[in-house]
Amino acid sequence: MIQLHDKYFTPYIKAEEIERCIKKIAADIKADCGDEVPIFVGVLNGAFRFVADLVKHYDGDCEVQFIKMKSYDGLTSRGTVLSQLGLSQNLRDRRVVVLEDIVDTGNTLTEIYKLFEKEKPSEFAIASLFFKPTAYTKKHTIHYIGFEIPDRFIVGYGLDYDGLGRNLSDVYQLKATNMTNLVLFGPPGAGKGTQADVLKEKYNLVHISTGDVFRYNIKNATDLGTLAKSYMDKGHLVPDEVTIKMLNAEVDKNPQANGFIFDGFPRTEAQAASLDLLMQEKGSQVNAMIALEVDDEILVGRLMERGKTSGRPDDANEDVIRGRISVYYEQTAILKNYYQKQDKFIGVDGVGSIEEITDRLSEAIDSLQVA
Repeated sequence: MIQLHDKYFTPYIKAEEIERCIKKIAADIKADCGDEVPIFVGVLNGAFRFVADLVKHYDGDCEVQFIKMKSYDGLTSRGTVLSQLGLSQNLRDRRVVVLEDIVDTGNTLTEIYKLFEKEKPSEFAIASLFFKPTAYTKKHTIHYIGFEIPDRFIVGYGLDYDGLGRNLSDVYQLKATNMTNLVLFGPPGAGKGTQADVLKEKYNLVHISTGDVFRYNIKNATDLGTLAKSYMDKGHLVPDEVTIKMLNAEVDKNPQANGFIFDGFPRTEAQAASLDLLMQEKGSQVNAMIALEVDDEILVGRLMERGKTSGRPDDANEDVIRGRISVYYEQTAILKNYYQKQDKFIGVDGVGSIEEITDRLSEAIDSLQVA
């Protein structure tokens, strides 16, 4: 995470991905131009790196010009576009490709189309490295698109926030503020489900239980549910990428959430890394793994007592109960180490009344530094 002025930004797109994308755009333009020499017109200031790298990868002769237009102050578009630097070459009957760093509302694009209609080129195309389809309000054609991205503010690779960030080789997105994202763990009988229900109400968080998500997708025969069921019917584990796509869909259903409680995921270090990446893509992060800690004998006693009324056979057999607890520790040990390296592991005493345990969990949550 980086800070520019008063804002925090999280990693979004790596320089290597950007380079691969630009190589493809350059190849696509070359295929369309053939032996004709195009004039690339870069839109300053944001497109200067895009222009330089695209020309570097363009396999043929080309010419380069720049125009300068401005429509942003800080984080928001002012809605009007100022042309500050015009064209210096006659473009009549030439093939022109305008290189934009990013297209969001399309206001700048409208002015570009007006400008170049007067120039009467033989062919005219727009190439944009980044495109926000949900923010786009115009109908102009964008002929070459690098990355389609959500309507979030980004910096890096030529794009800035009040002058800073253009020199960054990676692209970063504005960090979602005031979000608390927790991975909640607890051995069988620790009361994790009860506490999750309390905490989601107290902190206005969305509780995402992996088991519930799987059941919903399978019951409703969603594409992901059908895919997951095909693995389960064969006795295979559902691949991590299927699970993370389900979680992504759940997160996207709650764009205004104050944060999330992840329950039942991750189970492995690879899954934890995937969850970190998912939250980074949302402009946020996992703030902590919180684990309820309860002595084994207390857990066995609780589950045996619960088994008298729950009707669950795995609550009535002490050997089965101890086996479940053992599996939990094996899984948690890996994740505890993963989150401890990030200074994000918090162990909480899970013995006492529901209210006492909630108070301890709340104290831990309140201590988190959420930038």
